[in-house]
Amino acid sequence: MPKVSIIVPCYNQAKYLSETLDSVFAQTYKDWECVIVNDGSPDNTEDVAKEYCQKDHRFKYLCQENQGIAMARNNGIKESSGEFILPLDSDDIIHETYLEKAIFHFKNHSTTKLVYCKAKKFGSINGYWNMPTYKYENLLWKNLIFSTAMYKRSDYDKTNGYNSNLKYGLEDWDFFLSLLNERDVVYCIDEVLFFYRTKEESRTTILINENHMQESLMTIYNNHKEKYVPYISNIIFLSHMAQKGELYEEILNSYSYKLGNFLLSPLICLKKLLRKMS
Repeated sequence: MPKVSIIVPCYNQAKYLSETLDSVFAQTYKDWECVIVNDGSPDNTEDVAKEYCQKDHRFKYLCQENQGIAMARNNGIKESSGEFILPLDSDDIIHETYLEKAIFHFKNHSTTKLVYCKAKKFGSINGYWNMPTYKYENLLWKNLIFSTAMYKRSDYDKTNGYNSNLKYGLEDWDFFLSLLNERDVVYCIDEVLFFYRTKEESRTTILINENHMQESLMTIYNNHKEKYVPYISNIIFLSHMAQKGELYEEILNSYSYKLGNFLLSPLICLKKLLRKMS
């Protein structure tokens, strides 16, 4: 059986970590290792992690200075030895059959590049996570896959990993754009096998998100500019037109007609980005 490396980056989430690791320990698929990466946590993450390492040799512990979730994932993957990778945040939970069903699909569909599943939210918000159906063209404009999706280590090695410059989020989206192209097969298991913990956001967190979203989008655009070119053939022209209110609306409507309504929202964001470029 191919080994699955589950990568669990941790920063100040010790109170949830046991629940996350219990969901790993309960997996029906047994050929796994779990690399717990302590990203300089000020809480008792190390105590919890070492307790599980003593319980089962498949748990491994790695400690680093605080570098952010992207570097924690990258460093965890470097220390892993599995053929497949499954990132798992330290406050989320996977169903006991997630690994088994994901590996089953990979074994029976060798051309598949990535496998994920249906999901539910729990915590401050509870219920089914209604994510859009995956389509590569849509992925260019919005992340359609949560971070806890399985892929091959060999495919990860062909990328630059998770982008540590994205300090305010969206590193998963950026990575999927690096990992996937329009020809790749992405499969969603039609069962709820992933549970995403939701928490109350503070005003500070919301403010950070608003202030840095444009910066993050610009980073993603610059990282994958060649993928956007077929959809935005003349960036300089569009940038110039974006300065003009009515003319911009005409362009927006034109692109909406050609590419579909799913481009409306991203082009509004792109308008801001192109102003910054001009």
